[in-house]
Amino acid sequence: ALNSLVPIGFGSVSSVTCPCSSGGFGKKGLCVTFRFASYYGDHMVLQKKPAGAVVWGYGEAGANVTVSLSKDSKVIMKKMAQVEVVRAPADHGVPYSVMAEQHSREEPKNLTLRDIYFGDVWLCSGQSNMEMTVSQIINASKELSEAPLYPYVRVFTASLIQSEVELQDLAKIDLEWSIPTAENLGHGNFSYFSAVCWLFGRHLYETLRYPIGLVESSWGGSCIESWSSGRVLQECGLTGELGIGPTLSRGSHLSRVLIAGEANALVNTDLYNCTFPALIADWRRTFHAGSEGQTQSLFPFGFVQVTGSQGTDHGDRNRCSEPTADYGYAPNKRMPNTFMAVAVDLCDEHSPYGSIHPRDKQNVAYRLHLGARAVAYGEKGLVFQGPYPTKVVVDGARGLINVTYGQELLLLLMHDRIFEVRSMGPCQWVPAPMVSASSHAVTLSSPGCRAAVTRLRYAWAEWPCEYRQCPLYNKHLLPAPPFVIDSALRTVPPAPPQHSRD
Repeated sequence: ALNSLVPIGFGSVSSVTCPCSSGGFGKKGLCVTFRFASYYGDHMVLQKKPAGAVVWGYGEAGANVTVSLSKDSKVIMKKMAQVEVVRAPADHGVPYSVMAEQHSREEPKNLTLRDIYFGDVWLCSGQSNMEMTVSQIINASKELSEAPLYPYVRVFTASLIQSEVELQDLAKIDLEWSIPTAENLGHGNFSYFSAVCWLFGRHLYETLRYPIGLVESSWGGSCIESWSSGRVLQECGLTGELGIGPTLSRGSHLSRVLIAGEANALVNTDLYNCTFPALIADWRRTFHAGSEGQTQSLFPFGFVQVTGSQGTDHGDRNRCSEPTADYGYAPNKRMPNTFMAVAVDLCDEHSPYGSIHPRDKQNVAYRLHLGARAVAYGEKGLVFQGPYPTKVVVDGARGLINVTYGQELLLLLMHDRIFEVRSMGPCQWVPAPMVSASSHAVTLSSPGCRAAVTRLRYAWAEWPCEYRQCPLYNKHLLPAPPFVIDSALRTVPPAPPQHSRD
């Protein structure tokens, strides 16, 4: 059995749609209690315009259902429950109510959702690093005490329930839609509410100044295969494995945050550069189709690079290259409209939860929200990732390598082992010590094999540097991401022979 809680998207506006086989709430031939689907509730956030929201539920087969939106007890929109799109109200700073009324031969039945706001809804999922709650991170007491300052950031957490079939609705909920409190942000270890998700949403609210809805669905130790459909597994040659995929795809606009790949450090590691991009593409298709086209076909997808841990060595593969389809950065050609928060420098040797679970989620969330602002919200001129090489030149005659970067560098220290080189033939990776640095370039020494250097990599070890002490950052204190360059190395031609004058 695999995880059935692949998350659901909510509407990108107050369109009210109640899809069912018989024209109203409900399922054909099935007598059910008149109710909204499980993930709708008081205090929730529905996605604001320009797209449309999908609201659905269960009721008597064949009965008509009217859904209305009201503000201050005044109905401002009313629709029969058909597949239609209604634009959200312009005012996202006041609460609304959503009421569904079932008309049948029996006495009419009413449902009301209260204290509903319109804003942006983000989904947060992944493994145990996403499960870590606010009570588990550094400065936890301060973060928890500030929860009441953000009443317009609403939170929701799905339960961990296994299923071997795709589900249309959640089987169980841990935390219904809630206004944040110290109690529901720090419920316990690895439960709710996700620290990364909360801090990410809080940063967005401070920038956007309108409501943010956060939905958490995480499962510690889960592999990407558990979150993938059979289509993804087949595409990547995993035909013998069972995948479920985005089982809860009814909804509209979906923006996504994901912690990438802890468990896949040991399972199908060499295929992660296929399975992760394929999962993103498959989810986009599925959510777009399942929301009557209201979800963007290329909705934004963010993820966090897994921080290093002691005692692990995955050889030539790396936590950063695999989730980026071997590019080392995002967005890229195979993964458009994505963004990655680099966490290579946020190691935590003394974490009581093990070094794989660093407690600095503040920097993770901050870096992640920068990517969201730049990619998802299109904020021009915002630097959201650290410096990346634009040119590498090998000077074999002098045994030097010059690495040029596209951003101005902030050099914290010189490092003897964080750069590594490899030559053709039997030579293995060997350190290339930093010998000098300027505002946009680093010069390395190239010892080791005598053959020409053909590959260069940076911060490739599982523990490349101490906490926030990697050598290279930009002026915004964003770390240079790990990279490997295989084929773009230029070689300085040998100097022409010098002729003496007689």
